[in-house]
Amino acid sequence: MTLTELKYIVAVAREKHFGHAAEACFVAQPTLSVAIKKLEDELGVVIFERGGAEISVTPLGGQIVTQAELVLEQTAAIKEIAKQNKDPLSGPLRLGVIYTIAPYLLPQLVGTMIEQVPQMPLVLQENFTVRLIELLRQGELDAAIMALPVPDHGLMVQPLYDEPFVVALPKHHRWAGRSSITAEELKSETMLLLGNGHCFRDQVLEVCPEMSRYSSSGGGIARTFEGSSLETIRHMVASGIGITVLPRASVPYMDANNGMLRFIPFAAPEPSRRVVIAWRKSFTRSPAIEAVRQAVLRCSLPGVAMIDEAALQQ
Repeated sequence: MTLTELKYIVAVAREKHFGHAAEACFVAQPTLSVAIKKLEDELGVVIFERGGAEISVTPLGGQIVTQAELVLEQTAAIKEIAKQNKDPLSGPLRLGVIYTIAPYLLPQLVGTMIEQVPQMPLVLQENFTVRLIELLRQGELDAAIMALPVPDHGLMVQPLYDEPFVVALPKHHRWAGRSSITAEELKSETMLLLGNGHCFRDQVLEVCPEMSRYSSSGGGIARTFEGSSLETIRHMVASGIGITVLPRASVPYMDANNGMLRFIPFAAPEPSRRVVIAWRKSFTRSPAIEAVRQAVLRCSLPGVAMIDEAALQQ
């Protein structure tokens, strides 16, 4: 049994497809398939049920995959322990960021990191919250920036900033001249939302209970369209298809009146999300995490409230 074989079975369990798992592991599919078959023969069990377009994990295989994830996480911890006598700010830091934060934070963050700690380049990955947490646990990421809530997987979490939500409308919408909008009013509109898997979609439905209620009752929010990115949805709103809710950092100028969109704040209390940085408890390069946090605090994100815990404690 090897760590490589454990990585392979975790990848197949995640992708439900041998070919996709092989691509994720940067190996040829026959190499991955042979290694997994070798492991199954060694253990005398069937980990995956083959047949059809999708691979499924057997009940016993599920337990083995879970244990493999723990082994990989502990292996990453051993590597971190070996690094603790070295400069924690020297060498790359593998940072994940969720899709609805990355386009607005990373351009400033990367520039600040290059200026402040040029010896610690960021290796970046955008993904969904669930996938980033999985990569953290497996030791394939060192830290991740995401929004609360973060499922309890034994991770350390530190707040970065609070970000309110705003409503985006076509410029000729009847609400375009309003000073604020309530969440309840959204139930009467055709809403454009991100598709399933995006935590921002869940956050919007959570903080706007009227939207969540009507999403399954056949009225109001049922007349929705789902997009794969905030920028796709923004263009759909501009074309007059409907309205949407955006994170404030994605809107540089709330009072811009020369485009196809109008941006209106929510009436108090404004719905918002808390953005945090998360990392494994076993990760020993705590100064590296602090360097990223300080770099985020130096970013000028429109409309957000940075959280400097050190200043709050003084």
